[in-house]
Amino acid sequence: MKQLTKAEEQIMQALWETGPAFVKDIIEVMPEPKPHYNTVSTLVKILIEKGFVDFKAYGKSHQYFALVTKDAYSHKTVNNIVKGYFDGSFSNMVSFFVKEKELSISDLEKLVQKIKASQKP
Repeated sequence: MKQLTKAEEQIMQALWETGPAFVKDIIEVMPEPKPHYNTVSTLVKILIEKGFVDFKAYGKSHQYFALVTKDAYSHKTVNNIVKGYFDGSFSNMVSFFVKEKELSISDLEKLVQKIKASQKP
């Protein structure tokens, strides 16, 4: 799976939020300042080329939809971050956030509970 630029990610976030959408619908859910119609249209075409988006034609109009789920992209992105910045270790990543005081003891306890719950048969 290819990496997305920040602008491409914004388009994907909009599609994940709205589901199938026309360019005007994508623009509507994007944050201010709203990008120009042609900019969004160009980015959507790039996302089609990258295999993230496809479309259904309605005459001259196209309704776009995500081919890659938010969960799948999030999983790949987090794994890339862990490999690139934390020597492939999720433990190193968690330690980093604890050290930077971004993760409290309470958060860690909740995380351990979730891990234990997910491992029960």
